[in-house]
Amino acid sequence: MKPRSLVLTASAVVALLLAGTAAALAFGGPTTPKPMQSISDPFSNVDFSALPPLQRYPARDGARLAYRSYAATTPAGSAGQKSRGSVVLVHGSSANSQSLHPLAQSLAQAGFTVYALDVRGHGESGPRGDIGYVGQLDDDLQDFVRAIQPAAPRTLAGFSAGGGFALRVAGGERQALFDNYLLMSPYTNRRAPTYRPDAGGWVSVGIPRVVALSLLNRVGISAFNHLPVIDFAVSNAPRAELTPSYSYALVTNFQPHMDYQADIQGIRKPTAVLVGSNDEVFVADKFAQTFADAGRPDIPVTLVPGAGHITLTLDPAARAAAVAAIERLDAGGPADRP
Repeated sequence: MKPRSLVLTASAVVALLLAGTAAALAFGGPTTPKPMQSISDPFSNVDFSALPPLQRYPARDGARLAYRSYAATTPAGSAGQKSRGSVVLVHGSSANSQSLHPLAQSLAQAGFTVYALDVRGHGESGPRGDIGYVGQLDDDLQDFVRAIQPAAPRTLAGFSAGGGFALRVAGGERQALFDNYLLMSPYTNRRAPTYRPDAGGWVSVGIPRVVALSLLNRVGISAFNHLPVIDFAVSNAPRAELTPSYSYALVTNFQPHMDYQADIQGIRKPTAVLVGSNDEVFVADKFAQTFADAGRPDIPVTLVPGAGHITLTLDPAARAAAVAAIERLDAGGPADRP
């Protein structure tokens, strides 16, 4: 082939790639899934009358991010009991700190000082559905610990996507921020044995846009990371309080690293996994296999009988199981490695 023909062919290929990428960015976003009632309906019976007011802490970019604080209480419910340590709670996808109110109350009644975060991009922590850059959530968590100084021993407990983010921290370079980690029905990866197609109907992913953005980020182009790539099956009634979609930047940060098995392998602090046996978003009986396949069969996985995905944080028996798991971790639980 003559040089001129090679140039023309290469130019045509580049033009097609650019056109395909542009089309994926413009038209390859997610569709809105049908509301998933098993996610929203359980909250209709929750009593939020004692919900603490939002407080703020300073992040390094100048933003003041929101959280709620629960003082350790006596079994009778009066404040003043000496704290047994602290628990920082990270909510699931689309949610905010309010969603973990019942769990926070149970932990406070057990003697822990509890903090429930509005993760950036959710609730009252900045514009919903987006963040400034991949890694900003990690920075925010570090800023929270530095500003608030939660009492030791410190446990990071994350639920669903928040559990995936807790796994990201537990296996990463900032794992020393906490003494223990509790992963409650954690998202791991779309290719993990625990994953159901479309998370059981909870998500719609704009795969063409995700692929295009992934390729662009590999060559250092992040200018389009604000584009939405995932929609959630939120109900219309509480929609105003929730975050119905995530940008590429937010969804990439609010989960384990792409090599989720490396995150699991990298855990050095006491860690436990708690899952409802009837989880409709993830495959409950595959969590033990997922951690064993990553080389960590020593990390205990507990199935809570009868609990579903959301009810893992709402049902009294499930909340009691979470309290018991943190008590075991504080006592020197599994996965404590040098």
